Amino acid sequence: MGQRLLMCLALVALVGCQTDGTGSPSSSTGFPEESASGSSEMPPAARSSSEPDMDLQLETVYFAYDRASLDAGARGILRSNAEYLKTNSGATARIEGNCDSRGSAEYNLALGERRALAAKQYLVDLGVDASRLSTISYGEERPAVRGQTEAAFAKNRRDDFLPTAR
Repeated sequence: MGQRLLMCLALVALVGCQTDGTGSPSSSTGFPEESASGSSEMPPAARSSSEPDMDLQLETVYFAYDRASLDAGARGILRSNAEYLKTNSGATARIEGNCDSRGSAEYNLALGERRALAAKQYLVDLGVDASRLSTISYGEERPAVRGQTEAAFAKNRRDDFLPTAR
């Protein structure tokens, strides 16, 4: 019995030390995704010319697998986003929470919502008026990248920031 427990603990330790393919630790909880990787490789979501505040300069925030917590990279991006919003007092934004395709649709909608709310709360904590921010979750329904690779999954675990009418 003791040997089984020791083997299980060793396996958990090994799984917990995996990376997500970018060199960043990857959570292996068995749940869908979450946690900000802070990568800025992915371009901001496409905006149509009919949307307000087309010059909105907010960056996308990325999350680790099965996490809605903000890592140092995400917090840095959000600090930049907060500075932009504070400097441009007329700008408003919708924070769109997204997930990769792992996990149920219901779980991913809830996870996307937690991600969007985490980013919003951080921006509010940095001095952005909450009335200028709205949130929505798309779960896994709006992938930025198609595919079933870790690289594709990582690009889909994100919060996009889009301009909204005030």
